[in-house]
Amino acid sequence: MSSVIKNFDSWKKFLGERVVQAEKSGMSEDMIAQLAYEIGDFLDEKVDPQNASNRALKELWDVGNDEERHVIARLMVKLAKNNA
Repeated sequence: MSSVIKNFDSWKKFLGERVVQAEKSGMSEDMIAQLAYEIGDFLDEKVDPQNASNRALKELWDVGNDEERHVIARLMVKLAKNNA
């Protein structure tokens, strides 16, 4: 997984594949977005960004309030899905 996080394009593709799998298993868009939020929170606390794109996302996450972080999570789901 750490190699996936180092390359932003690989990260988007990896996330996109997971989003498609979640949809196929019957998860709603809201459930997927909530999981994305929880993953974002985990990554913010536990993972040092490995590239400029991930660093920018972390900085946005850090300055955002709870509502804004949910928007970031939803946008990441959309971005990932477009890259699946």
